[in-house]
Parts: sequence; C-alpha cells; structure tokens
Amino acid sequence: MTAPGPIVDLSRVDKVYASGPGAVRAVSNLTLSVAAGEMVALCGPSGCGKSTCLNLISGVDRADAGEVRVCGVDLRAAHERELTRLRLRKIGIVFQAFHLVPHLTVEENIALPLALDRVHDPARVLELIERVGLTHRRAHHPSELSGGEQQRAAVARALVHRPALLLADEPTGNLDSQSGAAVLALMNELRRDERAALVLATHDPDVARAADRVVSMKDGRIEERA
Repeated sequence: MTAPGPIVDLSRVDKVYASGPGAVRAVSNLTLSVAAGEMVALCGPSGCGKSTCLNLISGVDRADAGEVRVCGVDLRAAHERELTRLRLRKIGIVFQAFHLVPHLTVEENIALPLALDRVHDPARVLELIERVGLTHRRAHHPSELSGGEQQRAAVARALVHRPALLLADEPTGNLDSQSGAAVLALMNELRRDERAALVLATHDPDVARAADRVVSMKDGRIEERA
C-alpha cells in the first residue's frame, strides 16, 4: 500500500554532474510535490533539467543535496536493492524511444515487469492489451509495429503492475501528431483509471495543456507553476 501524503516530494534538491571546472549543475534548489492521481507536465527547452528531474524521481540518479521522497521512500538514503524494488512495484516509466525488447512479442513485453517480479497475471496483461487496442498484435514483435503501436505497448507495460507513479520522458516525441495525441489520451485515461500520479517531461504545448499543472523549468530551476 502506498504511504499517505504526496506520491512525489522533492525539497531543495541539487544535482551536479562531474566536478571541478567542467561540472554541470543539472538541477538547483528544486522543490516539487505531486499528489496521487495528479498529472504534472515539466516543460522547458532541452537541457533545462526535465529529464534529470525524472531520473531523480525514479532513483536512477541520486540527488547531491536536498530531499527526494517517492511513495514514502527516502531515495537519498535507500539502498540500491530498495530502489530496484520501488521501480519494479511502484513506478512505471514510458520512454521517448519505446525501449521494447526486440525478441519479445507485444504480450511478452507488456508482461515483463510482472515477470521480473516473479508475478504471473495473464488476465491483467490481456486486459491492458485490449485497452491499448493491440489484441490483433499481441503475438507480433516490435519491428512489426508502427511507432504509435510501439508506444501504446510501452504505456501498457508501464502500467501492468499497477504503479502508484507513472513517469514519461517526451512520450510523444517520436510520433506524428495524430499518433501522439492518441497515446497521450490513452495514457491519461489509463492513469486516471489506475489512480496513478503522472509526471511527464515535454516541450510540446499540446501535451502540456492536457496536464492538471504545468511546471516550467530553465537552467535547472523551476521558473513558473500554472
């Protein structure tokens, strides 16, 4: 069961890559809170810190200062095993580049997070395959799918384990406008049904308009909240 309070709670977070004269301050004094069921869009130009923010929330990167709590877990203090378990059970991730496993079928790709956690739930997998409109493609491999179909499969994979938090990094960036709009609508519908928080990074104003709240970033800092 998810801990009470915000799903995501970042307070005065700093992240610096490398050190010395070549150091890059990716985010600085970042404070952000996201409630259960809320959709928040991180917006801004390339290099503004959007992807770093997602990496910190997922525990892929660790903050150098400040506090990062996700689903009640203190990510700065957590061991790698705890971070892996958190991602496996509480966080779903949708990538711009899909990242489906080439030699697995659609059905096997969607079931992968469950398999990694040694969970067998074919009914859940088939439910999501139907929800994303890929029943006729369930035995196909990623190379046999269109970009929109691959991203729909990726959305299903990210939600198959019923995560409390869904993270998406430019999820429509590799799609045409029609496919992108369809994937966004699907992701929004599914996260509402699953009552998951959704944090996505985007530079697309159409994607941002679908969010409950827009957070504008520049040079690793939050400039504006709407």
